[in-house]
Amino acid sequence: MRRVEIFDTTLRDGEQSPGISLSVEEKVEIAHQLARLKVDVIEAGFPITSEGDFESVSRIASEVKGPRIAGLARIHEADIERAWEAVQWSSRPRIHTFVGTSDLHIEHQMRSNKGEILAGADRAVRHAKSLCENVEFSPMDATRTEIGFLSEVVAAAVEAGADVINIADTVGYTTPVEFSRFLTELQERVPELKNRILSVHCHDDLGLAVANSLAGVGVGARQIEVAVNGIGERAGNASLEEVVMALATRSDHYGTEVGVDTRQLANTSRMVSNVTGYEVPPNKAVVGRNAFLHESGIHQDGVLKDRRTFEIMTPKDIGLEGTNIFLGKHSGRHALKDALEELGYTLEGEVLKRAFVRFKEIADHKKTVTAADLEAIAADEVGSFEGKFVLDSFRVVAATGRQSRAAVTISHQDHGVFEAEAEGEGPVDAVFRAIDAATNIKGRLTDFRIDAVTGGKDALGEVRITVDFEGAEYAGRGLSQDVVEGAARAYVRAVNVYTAGRVGATRTPQVTP
Repeated sequence: MRRVEIFDTTLRDGEQSPGISLSVEEKVEIAHQLARLKVDVIEAGFPITSEGDFESVSRIASEVKGPRIAGLARIHEADIERAWEAVQWSSRPRIHTFVGTSDLHIEHQMRSNKGEILAGADRAVRHAKSLCENVEFSPMDATRTEIGFLSEVVAAAVEAGADVINIADTVGYTTPVEFSRFLTELQERVPELKNRILSVHCHDDLGLAVANSLAGVGVGARQIEVAVNGIGERAGNASLEEVVMALATRSDHYGTEVGVDTRQLANTSRMVSNVTGYEVPPNKAVVGRNAFLHESGIHQDGVLKDRRTFEIMTPKDIGLEGTNIFLGKHSGRHALKDALEELGYTLEGEVLKRAFVRFKEIADHKKTVTAADLEAIAADEVGSFEGKFVLDSFRVVAATGRQSRAAVTISHQDHGVFEAEAEGEGPVDAVFRAIDAATNIKGRLTDFRIDAVTGGKDALGEVRITVDFEGAEYAGRGLSQDVVEGAARAYVRAVNVYTAGRVGATRTPQVTP
């Protein structure tokens, strides 16, 4: 069996999804779960883009054990050195450097020429290699690059010492058959690639990211770059869970094996969905809630007799069975901590204390608190107090035929307490307007969703919103049995993300493989 390494870019390319902007604590928490999942490489971020990215990559490099920790860098010397400063704390660091190689990118995006790109790639890999023992090089927009020039750049990177050559289908342009031929010809033109790890990084603009990635494996790729739930720029990346289960389920066809603990896939998917606010579509392969449901009577009859009749993998394979955790109001902090750890969340200190208070509040109104409730509480608390604004209280008056009125009290870490009142078209709109007035920051709501975490009248409500501040979108998430309170929490969270400078969709530089 040929081993295929799983390179996870959820925290780098995944976070570039519009509206996603993770705090340092959230990134570290996800990285720990990725280590439990046993991915081979975690691309922790793009250190030069911001102080927050640098801090999160440094924290992950120093705290997360097991996977190799990579930091992204353009071919600029400053980028490479900043990446090394962040990843050096890992026992297994990697610098991942990239440059655009297609005519479109060279001429219009970088205002350069092929000679400069070729020399820059060589120089960047040599400099990265002088700092770090493991270096990955990516020609960006490789699948729209003329094969002759791409071969020159790849050969130069190999000669300079690159350990991994990653072929990026940056805009999701290629198709499986075409990609197979392209990679085959590249390996023929650069025979030295046989002594390096050939990697593929595919985007999903045409819905072919997973298929193209697997086509790469079919012709010799030994690393696939993926993101949990397929999140990422535009239509996203190849989905980690789909790639892993395709290779695991069809190992007979691909002749490969992966080191991922597939029983952690469901937990990881839910965690990333909870923390990012990106909902998993119900019909999504592997981890969607309908993935193992059977509506047809013929299917139901077959599954009852033998699951293999209509299932090529089982819920147990991805960790969906066996996680039935129920806590009540008499459960203590230690029981909560143990239950959260079983779900993949490691909460300590003040964060655990806050989560326990929330748990007790909810347990007073619900007979049992389920695993889904606990996951929602944990995701809501991890990193949620990094912002400086905190919703202390709110009051709403609403009635049929008249505008609603809301009053809020919001405290600021540095500037004290602010109070404001406002009217709106309904209680949620009134609360949002009051928060705008109290913080003196005006936002425009662009998306609003409410989901019940579990069934029943006592279910927790999870509110996910997207707010436009000065032309850029920021996500917020709030959890409460009171939907208006959940909405208010979500809005304050979006304000905090905006004011903290975690820019998400508008972070610079935006150009990535």
